[in-house]
Amino acid sequence: MAEPRHPFQAVIDACAGLKFAPLPEVRTSEVHTAGEHPGTEHWYRADLMVAEGAVPVLFDQITRHHGPDHKLPAATHFLRALLREPVFLVAAGTYLTGRAPLLDVAHLWFPWRVNASFGRPMVTSTTMAVLPDDPAAGHPDTIVVADTDAMNALAAERMVQAFSPMINALHAHTRVGLRTLWGWVLDTLHFYMLNPARFLGRDAEDAWARADALGEALIAAGAITRSRPRLFPFRADHPRGTWAVRGTCCFDYKGDPAHGYCTTCPLKCDSERRDELQDWLRNPALAP
Repeated sequence: MAEPRHPFQAVIDACAGLKFAPLPEVRTSEVHTAGEHPGTEHWYRADLMVAEGAVPVLFDQITRHHGPDHKLPAATHFLRALLREPVFLVAAGTYLTGRAPLLDVAHLWFPWRVNASFGRPMVTSTTMAVLPDDPAAGHPDTIVVADTDAMNALAAERMVQAFSPMINALHAHTRVGLRTLWGWVLDTLHFYMLNPARFLGRDAEDAWARADALGEALIAAGAITRSRPRLFPFRADHPRGTWAVRGTCCFDYKGDPAHGYCTTCPLKCDSERRDELQDWLRNPALAP
């Protein structure tokens, strides 16, 4: 028997108890999360934002008003503003529910605010990939796939279809490499499975293995990367004693030299990283 609620609601409910859960707003006839958009002067649909040539204009406006001046960190900041919530939706949703939200470039929207910044993105499609034994397998908004490999492949294919136009436009305007831009997506996907697992006290290695599988599917679908992120155990006797190292630097240190390397930066030495992470465990207020 099919469950009475919409299958997508399971993702929203699963994320409700997390400390960090940057979900996009969802707005369909059956699923509608509350959202306020103060100061929004325009909504950009992902595919039309690219087709109409808005990416270079919006990138320049953001960097002019908010910085950083260096194009490398400015490009990753721009990606974060657009794609943080969509990546979290797919990664955390798949990990927590065993159902994969499927992104659609024509159903992904970004609010542009009067202060030259993006607000919380919105999705207007609730299609999901589910396994044959899922109670939602008969729902019209689900696509039944044979196994988890097929689920990862379909979710990754939809991510690449949704993100490629924006990433390619950003690359063309800034000349920041595609490996850097897609590397940010791959790293973020991994962290957005690991972070819920750590918070909930689940097996970090299992979460990382699931992220690796989805990451491999993302690369197979067309994401271009140079290096992979890696798991970083730093205290074996603590339930949250595992974190990770990004495969691709976000280059924040170039925009703000006083900032230094991030704790998860691949350029940082592991001994310093381990000391910082130990400090996080002693005083969680220090953690970002």
